[in-house]
Amino acid sequence: MTDAPLMLSVSGARGIVGVTMTPAVAERYAAAWGTYLGSQSTSDVRVVLGRDPRPSGADLVAAARRGLQASGCDVVDLGIAATPTVGFAVGRFEAAGGLMVTASHNPIEWNGIKCLDHRGVAPPPAIAEQVIARFQNNDVQTGGSGQSITDDSLTGQHVERALAAVPVRGVPGPVVLDSVNGAGCEGGRILFASVGVPYEHLYGEPHGVFARPAEPIPAHIGDLCDRVRDSEAVVGFAQDPDADRLVLVDERGVPIHEECTLALAATWVLRHRGPGVLVANLSTSRMIDRIAEGFSGAKVVRSAVGEANVVDAMEQSNAILGGEGNGGVIDPEVVKVRDSITGMAMVLDLLAEEGRPLSALVADLPNLAMVKEKRDLSAIGGRAAVPEVLEAVRSTYTDGQVNDLDGVRVDLDEGWVHVRPSNTEPIVRIIAEADTTDQAEAMVARVTQAANL
Repeated sequence: MTDAPLMLSVSGARGIVGVTMTPAVAERYAAAWGTYLGSQSTSDVRVVLGRDPRPSGADLVAAARRGLQASGCDVVDLGIAATPTVGFAVGRFEAAGGLMVTASHNPIEWNGIKCLDHRGVAPPPAIAEQVIARFQNNDVQTGGSGQSITDDSLTGQHVERALAAVPVRGVPGPVVLDSVNGAGCEGGRILFASVGVPYEHLYGEPHGVFARPAEPIPAHIGDLCDRVRDSEAVVGFAQDPDADRLVLVDERGVPIHEECTLALAATWVLRHRGPGVLVANLSTSRMIDRIAEGFSGAKVVRSAVGEANVVDAMEQSNAILGGEGNGGVIDPEVVKVRDSITGMAMVLDLLAEEGRPLSALVADLPNLAMVKEKRDLSAIGGRAAVPEVLEAVRSTYTDGQVNDLDGVRVDLDEGWVHVRPSNTEPIVRIIAEADTTDQAEAMVARVTQAANL
């Protein structure tokens, strides 16, 4: 790969293993986070550390541990653990923060670092910028002698918390789980065993050599679809490598659009906790708005894209649920991180409650068509071309309502289109939603032509 940037953003740091994401980079980034946390505390600083099972993770997490300890932090090392489990553990240990070595849904040649603050949440943009500046300027504390302990019990405790918040009151039938040989393997097993749900586990060995592409999109989960169909399971669940995202397959073996995960979670929460505020980012489907309209007093608040932005909006509005349309569900009663474990519990309970197949539940959701595409920026100058691209979108849609909180989103009578640079890859994302696929595709084509993408 010729274009191997180190991506630094509110989502953390990601790079190509051995090129821009090396043990030295991981050690300094972790030291920058530890130094920041130390600067905010007058007492001992404890940090929870975890990783997804990518083969590159062992060396990177060892380097990150060194960086944290050198900055004076004591470390609780969970070993291989899901990102939401690390977030949960931050609260469990009353830690100053957490650090997760993962590249989430990126391919195996990538790895990275996610920071979590004392809430178990990705830090706000202003703090992320301070950490990035410390990293870039090598403004880090060294010479500290923090201690390190290991604790492998947190995944079980995380599942217990999820089932306390989302009790599954029945066994809807057998399920199939595709954990992509990632960090969600153990949590999925514990969840289904706790509930008594029979299951088959595809790619359930957490060795990190992914048996399919890491991102759980329909094109990548054909094996799961086949197993659900052949085994007569009631649902298939697909995780990404750090287990914060959840995508569904119905009982016919048909993949469900990833936007439906949050919509089903919103249905469960509004039914069982009453009306309240739901938070979704600007790139998330209007399905959640339509669902909220059916519950008097429910309201949807929109945020910029990025988990930290969603959680900030959740805290400001005292939301009962948040999330993103990529299959990310955030239940503040469990952990303020996207969490596939909690999402699976909600879907299982909906199926048990309804006594109907998942395809019928999905058919009840608002019928909207979304198109998601991405364009490489290298041919038009890379990330430096972003302002010109966004200005082209504004100029093209002068008849729409423009929101530039994050990139540019334009709302029109027939739907909406959102164009924004990725936080984690050197690309621009284009998302459009309308009543029909043709309308959504036409909006994407209009933007692509106007911005010369």
